[in-house]
Amino acid sequence: MKQPNSTPTTDLMLRETASQTAGPYVHIGLALSIAGLPPRKEEIWNRMATSEADGQLIEVVGTVIDGNGDLVRDTFIEAWQADANGEYQCDYDLERPFNSFGRTATTVESGGEWSLTTVKPGIVKAANGKPMAPHINLAVFARGINMQLNTRMYFEDEAEVNVACPIFNAVESEARRRTLLARREEGEGGKVRYR
Repeated sequence: MKQPNSTPTTDLMLRETASQTAGPYVHIGLALSIAGLPPRKEEIWNRMATSEADGQLIEVVGTVIDGNGDLVRDTFIEAWQADANGEYQCDYDLERPFNSFGRTATTVESGGEWSLTTVKPGIVKAANGKPMAPHINLAVFARGINMQLNTRMYFEDEAEVNVACPIFNAVESEARRRTLLARREEGEGGKVRYR
């Protein structure tokens, strides 16, 4: 006769499975048009600002590269940034000319690029009083990662404030810091674009 609880634990428990990742299903719930689904009435998407917003209206475009240097074509990105005055807007409303939060995604059809329409952020005053250079916070969700990856995008043409930014300069390697810099270029119709 077997004693209670004498069955080996390995026979009682389910086998471990692979960790759940963020993709590719994130598009179905959060990037409806890319997934071929009709958009919701109030969709948070890649237009963070309109021409009525204070500040310089810009387009930001980019790609996501994996550790092997290969293009990742099915990522989902959330962006969070300050307005042109360096202040974060916490109340999201599609009717406002600017919102501090937006979403975008890469697709095979777009050549793996993502894009945002926003305003160039201002210098952010940190709690310790030290200014942070204009930047956009990015959270990257993709197949094969368990938690989003967080990074920042700084502006190459803000060299003077980049040098003084304590967060930007916390990255010790100059070569690594350069990977955080977006280059200014002329977009379609003469729009200002950062890549």
